[in-house]
Amino acid sequence: MAFNFPAFSYIIALIVDAFLIFFSLFHVIAFDELKTDYKNPIDQCNSLNPLVLPEYLLHLLFNILFAAAGEWFSLLINIPLIAYHMNRYRTRPVMSGPGLYDPTSIMNADTLTRCQREGWIKLAFYLLSFFYYLYGYVIALERAHDHTEPKSLNKLCVCLLQNDLLPYFNVNAPR
Repeated sequence: MAFNFPAFSYIIALIVDAFLIFFSLFHVIAFDELKTDYKNPIDQCNSLNPLVLPEYLLHLLFNILFAAAGEWFSLLINIPLIAYHMNRYRTRPVMSGPGLYDPTSIMNADTLTRCQREGWIKLAFYLLSFFYYLYGYVIALERAHDHTEPKSLNKLCVCLLQNDLLPYFNVNAPR
């Protein structure tokens, strides 16, 4: 079985996407805890803000691999989320450290609802992407397999004759 760079990029995307699913699930749970007053906003923002840049960089990593592998459709379906991440980080509140969530404004009902909806949408996107990357991995392996295997019966016969394997197949036997 042949292994090629597109298949490698899909494997990396599958692994990273599993982490991104956990990140977005953590965000959904964290915002639900804020909504139900289970945790205070300062502790929650201190646990959410360190995950923002790794999420964005991991998502960007496998999209760079897709671009290098020439997987343009996979890159195309990820470009809107990359643009959203860039815009979201560019327009973040003024803070002393990296992150998106400000403890003073996170408890605002509109902000909390928007952040929770963002978490659910990202979770759905990453879940759908996971299955698409699995499909893309299989297709990439199939494309690599097609380039290494003979494509017709004539080529198979030539391959068998060159390797002196044809007598073992008893081609002229009655059926």
